[in-house]
Amino acid sequence: MEPTTQLRTILPAVCDLVDQLEPTDLERETPCREFDLADVIDHMMTLGGSFAYLFRGERPPVNSAGAPGDRVPSAEFRRVMDELFEAVQSPGALERTIDAPVGSMPGETFARLVAFDGLVHGWDIARSAGLEYRLPDDVVAAVDEFARGAVTPAMRDGDTFADPTPPPPWATPVDRVAAFSGRMV
Repeated sequence: MEPTTQLRTILPAVCDLVDQLEPTDLERETPCREFDLADVIDHMMTLGGSFAYLFRGERPPVNSAGAPGDRVPSAEFRRVMDELFEAVQSPGALERTIDAPVGSMPGETFARLVAFDGLVHGWDIARSAGLEYRLPDDVVAAVDEFARGAVTPAMRDGDTFADPTPPPPWATPVDRVAAFSGRMV
């Protein structure tokens, strides 16, 4: 499955989760170590904005989206995710070499890594806020297959990813991907 197909499903699903949040949710703890819900949103907006530049072959500006404060930045979040998706589809995006935070790689590989990261952070948001997070099984399976071949022991530094955790018997496919990333399900 193409990474653009994965992102076409995952990014809007995560945006839909953010749309459901209330300002009081922003201080909730998340399964993402040391990040509350506001931090996860800021992280996704900051990196998503920077990644859009990288996919277009441009140098990202040095800035941050900034913490959302006391409101849920759902419109801004959706705008950043839309820009990221447009950039992934831009001419040459999947063919160019991208100097990503985890090393240089082809754009197609980086897009798959972004899909994995987006899927897991969507799970973080849903889990933290008690929201339902469902993605098509074929999308989850494609992301899972890529992640199991791409995540190296060196990436499991506790920050990027932690050691995998055993998923419980009732775990959904998305739960199993989250457990592989090091989340406790």
